[in-house]
Amino acid sequence: MITLTKEDGPADLAGVTHLSIGVSWDPTAGASGGVLGKLRRKTGTDLDLIAIAMSGSDPVRLAGLDSLDPMGNGSLLHSGDNQTGHGDGDDETVTVEFSRLPGAITAIVFVAAAYKKGSSFQKARNISFKVYDATGGSSQQVADIWPSLLSQDNGCAVAKAVKVGDGWKLQVINETGKIKQGDEHALMRFAVSK
Repeated sequence: MITLTKEDGPADLAGVTHLSIGVSWDPTAGASGGVLGKLRRKTGTDLDLIAIAMSGSDPVRLAGLDSLDPMGNGSLLHSGDNQTGHGDGDDETVTVEFSRLPGAITAIVFVAAAYKKGSSFQKARNISFKVYDATGGSSQQVADIWPSLLSQDNGCAVAKAVKVGDGWKLQVINETGKIKQGDEHALMRFAVSK
């Protein structure tokens, strides 16, 4: 397994028919101890993994939030909204089946966001992104992407799968920015800018 960085350049996905990206995090009490800290850990932190399907420079479909199968054919699937970060393994996952994507889709941008009011990256710890080759029904982790945790921003464009000829490449973006919470258009504009 490797850790992918922006500096590595795009990774060729030849032979990968199903790609999954997962995000996991642990809720934190922040600076609060005692009862308030325990309450924060118990209620958790709501981060969201969102995949935005692009046709050229236009966002056309969004997987995540309350849209689990935006293409309607299983080619872009979201595992569902985990609102706390509790539990083992990935808290949210998006899986792409490249051969079933409509031909007009040229890229999928993966964004992690503290999208709902009251959520922030500062209220989560141990945020990690895992890349899986899910070809043939397996779920073999092939890479990690480690985001910077120093940002005061609430959005991180993690990676982008880009169609190149008949194949796909995965490029790490790992850029943070501010997204107006609760504004789906702001979320899409953020993805387009990456």
